[in-house]
Amino acid sequence: MSVIQFRHAESQPERLACFDLMRALRPHLADAPAFAAQVQRQAAAGYRLLAARQDAEVVGLAGYRLLENLLYGRFAYVDDLVVADGLRSHGIGQRLLDAVRDEAVRADCAYLVLDTGLANAMAQRFYFRSGLLSKGLHFCQPIQAA
Repeated sequence: MSVIQFRHAESQPERLACFDLMRALRPHLADAPAFAAQVQRQAAAGYRLLAARQDAEVVGLAGYRLLENLLYGRFAYVDDLVVADGLRSHGIGQRLLDAVRDEAVRADCAYLVLDTGLANAMAQRFYFRSGLLSKGLHFCQPIQAA
C-alpha cells in the first residue's frame, strides 16, 4: 500500500475529485458540479473537507465544522466520514477522525461530536473504539413548503 496523504479539498478540482466517494455515503447527491458548489457554500459557513489520498485517488473523507453552542461550548462536528469500501479497517477512518480531533484541540474545543444512523452498527462500533460515546438521539422533521 502506498503512502496516504491528508489534505483539505479547497479548490474546485479537489472538491470534484471527492464526489464519487462522498456519493457512496450520501447517495442522494445528484452530480459532481452541484456537490462541489454546495461544499463551497458550506465552506463559507466553516465547513472543511479533509481528503485522504492514495496516489491520485481519494480514499477517505472527513467533512467537519468548528462550532459553538450552549450545549457543548466550542466543539468540532463531523458531518461526513467515509472510507472507500476496499480500504476500510486499514486505519484511514481513524486517521481522519484523529486529524479532526487534533484540529479541535488546536481550536480549544471541548468536544468532538457526530451523528450516525441507528441501523449503522459497524460505524457505531468504530466510533466506540475511537473513544466516542453515545449521548442522545438525533431527531429531525422534514419541513414542507406550504
